[in-house]
Amino acid sequence: MAQKRMNLRSIMKIDSECIQIQDLDLLLERILLEARRVLHADAGSIYVKETVEEEGIKVDKLAFKYSQNETLQKELPPGQKLIYSIFSLPLNDKTISGYCGLTQQLVNVPDAYNLPPGVPYSFGKSYDQISGYKTTSILSVPLKTAEGNLLGVIQVINSKDDEGNVIPFSKNGEFLISHFAVNATMALQKAQLIRTMILRMIKMAELRDPKETGTHVNRVAGYTVEIYDRWAAHNEIHEDIKEKFKDSLRIASMLHDVGKVAISDIILKKPAKFTAEEYRIMQHHTAYGAALFDDTQSALDILSQEIALCHHENWDGTGYPGWIDPVTGATLKAGDNGKVLGKKGSEIPLAGRIVSLADVFDALCSRRAYKDPWAEENVLKEIRDLAGTKFDPELVDIFFEILPGIKQIQKRYPEAG
Repeated sequence: MAQKRMNLRSIMKIDSECIQIQDLDLLLERILLEARRVLHADAGSIYVKETVEEEGIKVDKLAFKYSQNETLQKELPPGQKLIYSIFSLPLNDKTISGYCGLTQQLVNVPDAYNLPPGVPYSFGKSYDQISGYKTTSILSVPLKTAEGNLLGVIQVINSKDDEGNVIPFSKNGEFLISHFAVNATMALQKAQLIRTMILRMIKMAELRDPKETGTHVNRVAGYTVEIYDRWAAHNEIHEDIKEKFKDSLRIASMLHDVGKVAISDIILKKPAKFTAEEYRIMQHHTAYGAALFDDTQSALDILSQEIALCHHENWDGTGYPGWIDPVTGATLKAGDNGKVLGKKGSEIPLAGRIVSLADVFDALCSRRAYKDPWAEENVLKEIRDLAGTKFDPELVDIFFEILPGIKQIQKRYPEAG
């Protein structure tokens, strides 16, 4: 009983931390991590319910979002992350997680290779065969709202005892994960609401600028967080500081081009390259975006302003808009010729330097009205060639360190059609 009370206190502390996370993707990863910790589970996955259209019919599926595996992670070089497939499962009784989501009931499987007779679901052995990992015990729990709506499924794998032996998940484990799932669901609802509001703002920008799509900003945000995560590891940033910064950073980076709503459609929707005058006008979107966050109330506001203003600055000082007041447009620093000076090097906030790299990479890889996507080898050469002029060279090195993770984000957020 004393152990159960201690576990519940631990869960309550985790709940209070999760509810403070604003970004949906970071929250999903944290929920999975904490669920594993509570149950001493070696591995796990988290799925989110999504409705997709197939042959004109709307179908509910479980979209695989994140996976963690302590055993396989230890086999990787320090700092490298697991790379896993991006897929979705039908919401039916053929798989363990699908059955859990369909019935909205917890499913406890002591041995995945010896399922009880009569159960409708089966265990797919293909992942174990590819990875060399042995899945034994599985516990799946639905994430459902108080109104009975399914948000997703947490599936944890291979509970371990104090000696590291794989054991079945206990009844106490079922109790703990069920309690945890209730509060995790509330945190998810809040994060989904924030994500929906952000994407509505992006949709408004997309109506003005067809390049500013939800998938584009999700990719840029994903790259940005991965680059920062590795930068923070290199620079020994404390874990608590890193996680809080990542939470604001991901949301703020999605809003990097929100200032484009103030630019004329004649320029935004032009299916060709800009003239010199059009390009000059387009440059104002950085100041317009930063001005939206002038009344800073939080760390998120500060980061959003920095990124909107500085994501087109160049490492060598040749970018824009330079040292200006985004609200008044007044020049803050000018050269001998009287022209505004560009920010350079570490004068550019870290978040702006990261988003600059992430945004250009995604633009080069994407189709535009005036260009086809570049070949991957040409994109990577361009990024490398621009280190020290356009981009922070340290960040370029980090980008290539984490390139497999960057490519995985591309797969997670493909362009429609």
